[in-house]
Formats: sequence, structure tokens, C-alpha cells
Amino acid sequence: MPYIKPEDRVRIDAGGTPTTAGELNYAITRLCDAYLIDNKAGGYAAINDVIGVLECCKLEMYQVQAVPYEQVKMKENGEAMTWRADRSHEGA
Repeated sequence: MPYIKPEDRVRIDAGGTPTTAGELNYAITRLCDAYLIDNKAGGYAAINDVIGVLECCKLEMYQVQAVPYEQVKMKENGEAMTWRADRSHEGA
């Protein structure tokens, strides 16, 4: 949640690096808010634009950070899923 202590808000608003998930949420929320204000955006289209950007950021983070990490762990510990879309799991 972006509802962090006032003193933490001051630090983040001054350009400080978030150190908790709540602070990161606050920083992102403030950035989106500033975008909407600075661009005098209003209505569904502007809100949809911001949500679309956040979704693309999420996907990029997953692709660049999570997938390589999961591939390493899969090699170390073995796969959890055996089903494959190409049906190779059927062994035929």
C-alpha cells in the first residue's frame, strides 16, 4: 500500500530510493499521479494508459528478472510441471 509514514514520504519525494515494498508502491503511485496532473489527463483513456504502462513494466520485470532466476532454480531443483503445450510430455 502507498500509505507510508509522512517522514518516509518526504524522503521518497526528495528522490530517495524506496527500501520497502510499501515505499516502492508509494513512489510508483506518486509518479503516476504526477503524469496525470502534468498532462492534464482525465477520464478513462488516461487511467487506462497508466494501467497499460504498469502492466508492461510488470511483464518486462518478469521477463528480465524472474524468468532467468526461475530457469536457474529449475536446473538446480528439477521442474515442477511436466505438461507441455507441444504434447512432448506424452512421450510419443
